[in-house]
Amino acid sequence: MATGRRKVSIVGAGNVGATVGQRTAERRLADVVLIDIVEGVPQGKALDLAESAPVEGYDCRLVGSNNYYDTAGSDVVVITAGVPRKPGMSRDDLLRTNYDIVKGVTEKVIAQSPNCILVVVSNPLDVMAQTAFRISKFPRSRVIGMAGILDSARFRTFIAMELKVSVENIHAFVLGGHGDTMVPLPRYSTVSGIPITELLPKETINRLVQRTRDGGAEIVGLLKTSAWYAPASSVVEMIDAILNDRKKILPCSAHLEGEYGISNLFVGVPVKLGAKGIEQVIEITLTLEERTALQRSAAAVKELTDIIGV
Repeated sequence: MATGRRKVSIVGAGNVGATVGQRTAERRLADVVLIDIVEGVPQGKALDLAESAPVEGYDCRLVGSNNYYDTAGSDVVVITAGVPRKPGMSRDDLLRTNYDIVKGVTEKVIAQSPNCILVVVSNPLDVMAQTAFRISKFPRSRVIGMAGILDSARFRTFIAMELKVSVENIHAFVLGGHGDTMVPLPRYSTVSGIPITELLPKETINRLVQRTRDGGAEIVGLLKTSAWYAPASSVVEMIDAILNDRKKILPCSAHLEGEYGISNLFVGVPVKLGAKGIEQVIEITLTLEERTALQRSAAAVKELTDIIGV
């Protein structure tokens, strides 16, 4: 696939993976390889996306395969493989099954693309990012978990609905583990630069914060499976920031080495994303309450990493 364009491989051609492929192609970011263990699924979806190209006007090459050889030389590899949540399941119920899957995927991916940047989407997110980090032995700059962009997008959506303003006016920050202990930060969440704490009463903010924490479960309850449109959009924002070296500051799950008083653990924090992956972990000043919430979230992640020993 020597086209001169960048190459993004997506492991797992389910709803999230296929939608990441679609949006990557439609934004003309890179050639796309969809990989899946199920024969026919990645091939069929890649062909379907290729047949959309004349109408949508993109020339990206799309390949579906069951063979990791086709991912060779990828710039970015997105790992979505794993068992999705079902109603009544927590992200943590997925722990052992998805650990085995992500471990195997990481080994196969890095054999073909030793210089790639890994973007991990499989749940439980922070633990799976840590799994990929340990197995790949990549520097921390090249293993990134997608969580905070999605959680922040949900928070932004709910704020926009509440205030009846454009989503483009809204910036929001959500830190911590991707789960029930995530830490939305109203103080750092703004509408055209105005903190939402100036625009909404505390009770309303608390309600929106809780809805953000429950955002994934709310969709699972309605669809009986995990979300995919917003997660895919969030992944593609990361791909875009990396391939186009945008130096965007985005909330992502990163391996902390003392920042925020947390060490040897993947936790959601603001990072600068560019061509090298994570180019900087941004440390923002937290109140005692916010810091305590972040430490509690990190402790919840650590409980799970301890169970599987990563």
